[in-house]
Amino acid sequence: MDSIVVKFALPALVAFAISAPPAAAIEQNCRFIQAKPEREACYKRQEDELAAKRRPAAPANDGTTLETLRQMRQDDDAVYRSINNICRGC
Repeated sequence: MDSIVVKFALPALVAFAISAPPAAAIEQNCRFIQAKPEREACYKRQEDELAAKRRPAAPANDGTTLETLRQMRQDDDAVYRSINNICRGC
C-alpha cells in the first residue's frame, strides 16, 4: 500500500512544483495597467517595497547587549578573583 501512495504522491508533487509559478513571475509590471490611479498605486507599492529592501536592518537591543557585556565582565572578575586565591606553587 505504501508503494501505491509513493507512486502517485511523488509524481503529483513534481507536477505541482513545475506548474506553480515562481515568486519572481508574480511580480506585476505597472506600465501595462490602463487605469491611471491603479497604475500609480502599483508604482507606489513597488517603490515602498524597494525602499524596505534597501533600508538597513535595525540594530539589536543595545540595552540588552550592554547588560550582557556588563554581566560577562562581572563573571570574569569573579573568576579572576577565585584564581588569585589558589596557591600555584604549594
